[in-house]
Amino acid sequence: MSFQQAAERACGYVIAACGDKHRDAYTKADANAFRDALIARGLAASSITRVFSTVRVVTIFAASELGLTLNNPFADVYYDRSAGVTDLTSVSADALATVQVKCRELDDDLRWLIALVSDTGMRLAEAAGLTREDFVRGENGFLFVRILPHPWRRLKTKGSKRDVPLEGAARWAAERILDQMTSSQFAFPRYNKTDTTNAKAVSAALNKFMKEHVPAGCSMHSFRHSMRDRLRAVECPSDIADQIGAWQTDGVGHGYGSGYPLEVLRKWMKAVT
Repeated sequence: MSFQQAAERACGYVIAACGDKHRDAYTKADANAFRDALIARGLAASSITRVFSTVRVVTIFAASELGLTLNNPFADVYYDRSAGVTDLTSVSADALATVQVKCRELDDDLRWLIALVSDTGMRLAEAAGLTREDFVRGENGFLFVRILPHPWRRLKTKGSKRDVPLEGAARWAAERILDQMTSSQFAFPRYNKTDTTNAKAVSAALNKFMKEHVPAGCSMHSFRHSMRDRLRAVECPSDIADQIGAWQTDGVGHGYGSGYPLEVLRKWMKAVT
């Protein structure tokens, strides 16, 4: 998400909670009401911190542009920094196998989406907004998915743009998607009926299914943590794992070059499926 998008969203939260006021009309009571509204939305402490940080930057900039010298009411607002923090739970090998078997048994678009995420570690929104053309057949017939920004589904970071080889349940899901006779360009049409991929509806539907087959605390996002653990277990180099999952890679050197070729990525994806 760009800063502009983050700013528009955060300021929209402020207006919804406190009203659309002039910069110098907001008070500490407004800031506290804003905090309470964010908590009521169910945001984790880390998300609240991020939103407040954005609002503070916007208000400081606005005051500077208007020549105002004011205390920022959105600074130093108290809230429980541990609120909403949970353990980052991975899906165990047994639970993963159970879910993937259920996906093949039920064999519908929701299960294709679960299977696709389960053996790639993709973010759910990334997968839900894919088109059929994003699935590409490479040399020797192997499949990979090209994760690109689309008008209906932006990517979380610049580094999220990537190619991921499809093996195991993810390849099965891709083949099932491509086998369908449809006029839609989307891999998952039911969640792309408007100009924006309905990621919230996807998450709600799939997590409801997940609760029946995985331990408490696991969700669709747990597959992402699980993939990282699976790559560690086969001693996959961290910079290759970072490229597969679009995790943040530290170090200046990682900003050079175009990354590992698909053949190398595929070797490690085959090792974990």
